[in-house]
Amino acid sequence: MACSSFFPSSHFFNPLSSSSYCSPPPPVSATRFRSLPSKQLNTLFTTAPPLHRSFSALPLFSEHHGGGYNNNNNNNNNNNGGGGWGYPFDSDDSFSPSSHTLFFSLLLSSAFCSFSQLVLAKFAKAKTLASEKEAFSESLWEVKGGKWTKLIPDNFNDSFVTSEPGLFSELSSINSTQVVTFLWFKCRDLFLRLMLPEGFPKSVTSDYLEYSLWRAVQGVASQVSGVLATQSLLYAVGLGKGAIPTAAAINWVLKDGIGYLSKIMLSNFGRHFDVNPKGWRLFADLLENAAFGLEMCTPAFPHFFVLIGAVAGASRSAAALIQASTRSCFFAGFAAQRNFAEVIAKGEVQGMASKFIGIGIGIGLGNCIGSSTPLVLASFGVVTWIHMYCNLKSYQSIQLRTLNPYRASLVFSEYLLSGQAPPVKEVNDEEPLFPAVPILNATFANKAKSNALSSEAKDAAAEIERRLELGSKLSEIVSSKDDALALFTLYKDEGYILSEHMGKFCVVLKESCLPLDMLKALFQVNYVYWLEKNAGIVGRGVVNDSKPGGKLHMSLDYVTREFDLVRSDGESVGWTTDGLIARPLPNRIRPGNMAPSASS
Repeated sequence: MACSSFFPSSHFFNPLSSSSYCSPPPPVSATRFRSLPSKQLNTLFTTAPPLHRSFSALPLFSEHHGGGYNNNNNNNNNNNGGGGWGYPFDSDDSFSPSSHTLFFSLLLSSAFCSFSQLVLAKFAKAKTLASEKEAFSESLWEVKGGKWTKLIPDNFNDSFVTSEPGLFSELSSINSTQVVTFLWFKCRDLFLRLMLPEGFPKSVTSDYLEYSLWRAVQGVASQVSGVLATQSLLYAVGLGKGAIPTAAAINWVLKDGIGYLSKIMLSNFGRHFDVNPKGWRLFADLLENAAFGLEMCTPAFPHFFVLIGAVAGASRSAAALIQASTRSCFFAGFAAQRNFAEVIAKGEVQGMASKFIGIGIGIGLGNCIGSSTPLVLASFGVVTWIHMYCNLKSYQSIQLRTLNPYRASLVFSEYLLSGQAPPVKEVNDEEPLFPAVPILNATFANKAKSNALSSEAKDAAAEIERRLELGSKLSEIVSSKDDALALFTLYKDEGYILSEHMGKFCVVLKESCLPLDMLKALFQVNYVYWLEKNAGIVGRGVVNDSKPGGKLHMSLDYVTREFDLVRSDGESVGWTTDGLIARPLPNRIRPGNMAPSASS
């Protein structure tokens, strides 16, 4: 049956197929076979080995052939089933000697093409493997996020292939002792792809990793405190003591409902979070831990459950609002390639992983402690210390590149003293977390300080921030019409008006004032302070200071010339100089036509 698919049915001997019976063609005798031309013999015996084996069973190459001329293979023999193989290459109506020569020529050509293709494939593979050993400069790399894959030219398919084998081929090529190490590296790579932004570390700033590591530890500690606090609340509300479910639910809802009001009240301070996000974030962590501590005290005072729970809930809600607001400031600074959404998403993933671990630890610790309030508070004290320490280290690692009044004053003061803008890291290390509370600043100071900032610049920045008042009222700094006309004339092309009043640097903002105008005003404030400390130039009244040679006039001329230069120098070291991040007072003025009339 296998051969019937290879030859047409007309080439099989069948005595019943036609009424005009013709005997099969005579077999090729040995004499005739030996008398074939040498070219045909070469054609017959140079076939590829697999094809030669498949044709060796044909009667073409045997002395005895099926037919009616042999006692063993006649037409009446049951072993042959009536008829046998005829000689298909010498029939009268189908194949001529030239036909089977053509057949074997095609067969030989096919074998040659297959052999050539195999040789070329092996050659291309060998050349591809050799290309892997070329230098990096002569290779092509495919970058997908933070993963670099080397591409090797496939010379046979005229394309590129990856040099990295598949997982199963990699496993098969290593021994059993290396499987654990191999799987560890694969899991590590998967973990990093899930937890870190694509393109890490080039897609984020240099402070991102340190911040994330500290935040991961503090997230675990925070979740442990949360589990312990929730357990204490459940004990206080009457869990396991036969409390009425409805009453417990009402107390719980009242506790949360009163606490939510704190978010509404605190939303008015949103601009403060932009100005000093580190300090506010640390304050939020302190507030959150205080709320946890109050909740853990509720089992000792079950009758005050709603009151204590409401105060704790308000604190936690306020802390959550501050944390969400300041988190955006930090993540925006980390996005080196404007990949804000991805950095935020990876931050959420890291937070969820920390919470998952913290919940497990908290549940285990809660089972060991039980309902003992002293043990809960002791455990809470240890966990809180870990939580706050990690928070402090994480905030100290952040390098904010925006300019608030303190950072801008430090940059401008150092520029006026040394002629160079200080680096981002040195300024952030020097910035206090709580500018309004000097005692806390000394307590939480970052010990790793650089000498890139002079002590004069540090003192100037602290003094300027103390004396600066953005958004002052015009009526408080002028005492006569001449003072107002002098100031309007001097600052007619600016978005602000600067003057000194009772030891303060008062900046009056116009309605058209932009954050860049406020940054320029602060630069002038720094130069006015520098004139006082280093040149001994003191104020002589608003009118005299606004005239040529006066302190205000002199400082404005300098700022007009140097402001673009200091911005350029600041940007070269990493600062964002498109404006000042500040929360000025709400006072604004609209000069109208007063200034032009005064100058006419």
